[in-house]
Amino acid sequence: MVMYEAGMLARSKAGHDKAKMYIIKEVDDTYVYLVDGRIRTLVHPKKKKKKHVQIVHGTYNMKELDDAGIRKLIKDWMKEEK
Repeated sequence: MVMYEAGMLARSKAGHDKAKMYIIKEVDDTYVYLVDGRIRTLVHPKKKKKKHVQIVHGTYNMKELDDAGIRKLIKDWMKEEK
């Protein structure tokens, strides 16, 4: 079973945002709350069911990140992936 934690880099597996990269802000029993630093900011995270999210990379410290830091982290990771 996959363990979801705040600060993990994740990819959307379903929905209109399929294949989009996010960072998990919060986790509850059924949902994860995702942020990308652009449209989905720390103030307005996206609520998505856990089964529609795939964990991609390890954990980052959410207390140290702001929206600009999240954008940079996702951008840098996407460059490394290619």
